[in-house]
Amino acid sequence: MDVLGRDPVTNVFVASRVHLAGADPWRLGGELWGYYESGRLASLCYAGANLVPVEAGPEAIRSFADRARRQGRRCSSIVGPAEAAANLWGLLEPVWGPARDVRPVQPLMVATESSRTVAPDPRVRRVRHDEIDIAMPACVAMFTEEVGVSPLAGDGGALYRARVAELIHAGRAFARIEDGRVVFKAEIGAVTPHACQIQGVWVAPDRRGEGLSEIGMAAVLDFALREVAPVVSLYVNSYNTPARAAYRRVGFAETGAFMSVLF
Repeated sequence: MDVLGRDPVTNVFVASRVHLAGADPWRLGGELWGYYESGRLASLCYAGANLVPVEAGPEAIRSFADRARRQGRRCSSIVGPAEAAANLWGLLEPVWGPARDVRPVQPLMVATESSRTVAPDPRVRRVRHDEIDIAMPACVAMFTEEVGVSPLAGDGGALYRARVAELIHAGRAFARIEDGRVVFKAEIGAVTPHACQIQGVWVAPDRRGEGLSEIGMAAVLDFALREVAPVVSLYVNSYNTPARAAYRRVGFAETGAFMSVLF
């Protein structure tokens, strides 16, 4: 936790897993690798569905890449701070490549106060437990649009539905629902006492351009700051200029960059 606490915002994904499950691989959903310098833990790498380097310099990255090569690829993506993720991918690409998609710059955006310029949408609310069948089509559409593959492949979507249900039951799934259809949605994914991360922001294609993302995000930001954590973050693809502009208008500021490699 000391290593993760060096940058609570950047490290929120792994920190949230450790905060909830500790370091036991069975409960964590993956292994937590450690790199030591002079007998002290200096860096981490979460190796589960994602491979995520944490506070990792060049030597740690080389060590993690060696272990990943020996183990073989078990993850569906590499995600992390842009420099560390790029260095890790550079060492693994000759063995694991080619990737299905590489997103080298994904700005990390942070907010610590409610929007001063955008009024929150009063129709955005928590998704109720009995509304999972209303939420699922929007969640599947968002995932397919963002990742490039359907979450229904393989197991018919059982694992993905379970994850959506988990977020709904935790009170971290938000939506504007009109006539039984989601027109805006977002979830608060990773959560620690210090920070949280918004994910899965989506607006129905036929409703884009109406400003729903701005007022919707202002509402979710209010919920997050009031009830979850004092710092709210998200990361977005660099080429998604409309989304970046919308988040800036709500009050998010770019503070760094992530990188994702998708398999």
